[in-house]
Amino acid sequence: MVSLLDVKLWRDLKRLAMQVLTIALVVACGVAGFVGAFSTFRSLEASRDAYYREARFADVFASVRRAPASLAPRIEAIDGVAALELATAFDTQLDLPGVEQPLTGRITGLDLLQPPGLNALTVVAGRLPERGAAVAEAVVNARFAEVRGLRPGSTLVALLNGRRETLHVVGVVLSPEYVFASRGGAPDDEWFGVVWIDSERVETAFDMEGAFNRVALQLAPGAQRAAVIDALDRLLEPYGAWGATGRDRQLSAAIVDNELRQLQVLGTVLPSIFLAVAVFILNVVLSRQVATQRQQIAALKALGYRDGEIAAHYVKLAVAIAAIGVALGIAGSLWIGHGLVSLYAEAFRFSHLAYRTVPGIAIAATAAVALAAAFGAWTAIRAVVGLRPAQALQPPAPPVFRPTLVERLGYGRRVPPAAMMVIRNIERRPLRAALTVAGIAAAVALQISGAFWTDTIQLITDTQYRRVMQGDVMIDFVEPVGLDAAAELRRMPGVIDARLLRSEPVRVHARGRTIDTVLTGHEAGDELQRVIDVEHGPRPMPADGVLLSSLLARELGVGPGDTVEVEFRLWHRRRVALRVAETAHTLFGRTLHMDLAALNRVAGDGHGASDATLLVDPHAEREFFAAVKATPRISAVFDKASSQRSFEKTTARNLGFFTAVLTLFAVAMAVGITYNAARIALSERAWELASLRVLGMTRAEVSVLLLAELGVELLAALPLGALAGWGLAALLMRAMQSEEIDFPVVVDPSTYGVAALTVLAAAIVSAAIVRRQIDRLDLVAVLKVRE
Repeated sequence: MVSLLDVKLWRDLKRLAMQVLTIALVVACGVAGFVGAFSTFRSLEASRDAYYREARFADVFASVRRAPASLAPRIEAIDGVAALELATAFDTQLDLPGVEQPLTGRITGLDLLQPPGLNALTVVAGRLPERGAAVAEAVVNARFAEVRGLRPGSTLVALLNGRRETLHVVGVVLSPEYVFASRGGAPDDEWFGVVWIDSERVETAFDMEGAFNRVALQLAPGAQRAAVIDALDRLLEPYGAWGATGRDRQLSAAIVDNELRQLQVLGTVLPSIFLAVAVFILNVVLSRQVATQRQQIAALKALGYRDGEIAAHYVKLAVAIAAIGVALGIAGSLWIGHGLVSLYAEAFRFSHLAYRTVPGIAIAATAAVALAAAFGAWTAIRAVVGLRPAQALQPPAPPVFRPTLVERLGYGRRVPPAAMMVIRNIERRPLRAALTVAGIAAAVALQISGAFWTDTIQLITDTQYRRVMQGDVMIDFVEPVGLDAAAELRRMPGVIDARLLRSEPVRVHARGRTIDTVLTGHEAGDELQRVIDVEHGPRPMPADGVLLSSLLARELGVGPGDTVEVEFRLWHRRRVALRVAETAHTLFGRTLHMDLAALNRVAGDGHGASDATLLVDPHAEREFFAAVKATPRISAVFDKASSQRSFEKTTARNLGFFTAVLTLFAVAMAVGITYNAARIALSERAWELASLRVLGMTRAEVSVLLLAELGVELLAALPLGALAGWGLAALLMRAMQSEEIDFPVVVDPSTYGVAALTVLAAAIVSAAIVRRQIDRLDLVAVLKVRE
């Protein structure tokens, strides 16, 4: 049997339909963001873990210049090592039919005589190469194959140690080492591919018979990873080792882990804002609902309904609104989750990846919303429900009025009467006004928190592609070259200028800390590849000492004037003490920089370079790239323009979805707050407005009188929202920072402007709806109610 209170509940929901919908939308945004982001996180995490197990992804990785395969038993004997995999891999040029620029490929040997071991490949099309095939068979990583249209039957040309060889693609594969395939951390599926061929061909081509330059280890349960890494480093040190790392620092795995961590942060911070705002709106609406139903509550108590039953009725009202929001939020989470997974599927290649709503997360979100709604309802009604029937039948005591601040300052006579009414109404309820301002400011902040990423990416693009690298092409040499190589490069077709660089893997020691990183030597006066401090601009190489990135300096706890010990990992493997000349706030990496001549001097192994940056005439690019393809000692090519287009295309797609979601959420929040604020004000002041209409004021004048209060709150909220948006952006950036990334918080003026206009538009729509309700006021009915 339906009780009287249930009938009343249904009628209240119908009467408050628009307010119920706007509150439910805010709740839905919080639930959708929380459930969608966290379920995506769990889906990615489960897919990652399952794929790593299936493919036997290694726990420890090390690179070495060249080490004998006879070391295998000694490596396997290290305490804690359960299995090992030796391999040979080299970066080299790839030439695809119809592609003018040379691409960079990582040619990796595949032992076809042994069953799949660690880091096993998963075939998604075709098959693996066969030993002893008449032609050179190869498989390529799936993302590169997809972007470049490669499939079984395609061919490509690889420069194998100076000799061009045609490779016949027989399969497309996935590899746990290249879930995110990149040379340096940025998405580069279009210009970087991984190619596996018979290990015998790699060893023969690169003179690596009986040797290896990559090793991967699987650890036994309970093994101490740090001890294994130390033992492996000692064993490989005489052969020019780069330094062993755990899986957490392997490039692909580290990028995947960092993305998961960022997703977890976004799924926590932003939905929490929505839920807090929803509870605030719900509390305000229910407070007003209770205040207008004092006499109904008194009648219910007189009819024998207990305080608990009446309280439960209003809690049900709050929970019903929350339930609508949860239902909409769960539906929205499916859209968000599938959208996020589709974006991640573009970047990360697991054997299986599908979005699944995690029931536990949905239940947790539902419980949190229900508890918040019930708490908000109880705080709104506890004072009235506790009244005796005789007290509840009486109207609430009128508020105590006193002169406003403007009047106390002596300016009351100069303020128009309508404006004074607005001022008095705000001062009468300062807490409500402050909370409304805070809610609108939160909507502005949320919009900024979704849009500032575009500003950050713009900073990265401008810094890395326009300010750091002012050349057009960067090349890597197969082996170190002499300083006379710059003159040879300048003689290539289209080359306007060429500058040499030397990049050395080093181990830096300071204050008891040790970090593996890269030391780069720059030619004096090099303007093609610069070190840029994002706060102070270009930094010339010091004549004496080293320049440290701020990330490395912070990690080591050193600053200008301190001394660090630099241990070279290749060639002579010297250990030298160098003075820190200065630090620079660079965006990426824990790196060191110094003058090339000084680097060659302290390294003690002659005068050489490993890389070069070139300035190329754009009208001669075709001839230049043809010459590069014909130069055997160039192993890899980085074309700035092509890489920049690829980077901007990828980031635009990802940020577009993310920004669109948060913009929709911000609009929903702004509408929910502004509409409810205006609607509640109309309910409270309906008698007053009707009286003013009777006294001769027009509908427009009455509307302005009511909505002016909202306008004042809106204008106060915009600058606060801008400030809060910057703070939220800083909080998100801080939560997402890693040891390899040091992005400043960047919010362009246009981002503040768009956020303000978005919220203003939402407020105008809400005001228009309330204005229509003002126009439809039944003056007689409203005035009779007051009587």
